Amino acid sequence: MLVNNKRYKTIWMEKEGFIKIIDQRYLPHEFVIEKIQSAEEMALAIKDMHLRGAGLIGAAAGYGVYLSALQHFKKDLSSDNYKKIILSDIENLRKTRPTAVNLEYALKRQIKNIEKPITKKELLETIKEEAKNIAYEDEINCKKIGEYGSKIIENISKEKNKNTVNILTHCNAGWLAFVDYGTATSPIYEAYDKGIKIHVWVDETRPRNQGARLTAWELGNHGVDHTVIADNVGGYLMQNGLVDVVIVGSDRTTYTGDVANKIGTYLKALAAYDNKIPFYAALPSSTIDWEISDGLKNIPIEERDGEEVKYIQGLSEGKITKVLLTPKESKAKNFGFDVTPSKYVSGIITERGICEANESSIKKLYKNSR
Repeated sequence: MLVNNKRYKTIWMEKEGFIKIIDQRYLPHEFVIEKIQSAEEMALAIKDMHLRGAGLIGAAAGYGVYLSALQHFKKDLSSDNYKKIILSDIENLRKTRPTAVNLEYALKRQIKNIEKPITKKELLETIKEEAKNIAYEDEINCKKIGEYGSKIIENISKEKNKNTVNILTHCNAGWLAFVDYGTATSPIYEAYDKGIKIHVWVDETRPRNQGARLTAWELGNHGVDHTVIADNVGGYLMQNGLVDVVIVGSDRTTYTGDVANKIGTYLKALAAYDNKIPFYAALPSSTIDWEISDGLKNIPIEERDGEEVKYIQGLSEGKITKVLLTPKESKAKNFGFDVTPSKYVSGIITERGICEANESSIKKLYKNSR
């Protein structure tokens, strides 16, 4: 997508031996590109949220395995020891973020390659190509999500006689959360590029403010009209007819249609349901967990450091700084995600098309593809 009219992706291999990412910790005030040269550095980047978002975490994990293989390739190791070391690095990558299923999806693909009876040199090349394929597929799938999802926005525009379509989104399921295009934002960009009048309500998304910091920055770079709101404003807007549709992303969706997304999504879904406003989750097939049927019971919810709640980061007198919001002695809980039951989800926008949020509709869409 566009950054100051120059096209970027969130992660890329510039030359053999290292991966580059956009370090999201400094946005929107500084645009920083980080170079990653080892599996350990990639694991740290995922855990400490230099990069974040379901699809991007998966792509980063795929590249992390490649960096592990490359790191140990020239060492005097037998094929068996070589594979054991890579598998150990895979375990470290697996532990970084528990909720997003794309991480596990990418690692499983690389593990299949490690299990093949091939030489070290062949394995290194296979792992590299797999990492590139995971990233490419994420980008292409997000583009398709935009093509299908934009039809929803286009239909609302026609119903409103081509007046502005007001979309509410929560957190950042934009191109910064994937390799490119995003999920929740991809239909927005597609519709905008078609000339449809759009305005986006951007939830700030406490405690890390991914909406206020990242989604707003993205939309601004693309030229999309938007307004940042406090997280608790959404219900009021819906009650007063100021929201036409809600589109969010997902970090893990069950095959029965339960959607895990950034904390606060469930409350938006309840408000949308009460006000008869369509609520869509946009996600690629890599985000569907085909082993979990009950999201409330079985999706692991990441709990992060309470310091993220107590402190806030921003720009002050030209410097990025962190300030304390709460009494220093106060405790803070920081659950990263919540689960929206399928009954509150109007539909799921995927790279295959749009389906209902239930087992039969999802499995029909992905018949013979798993």
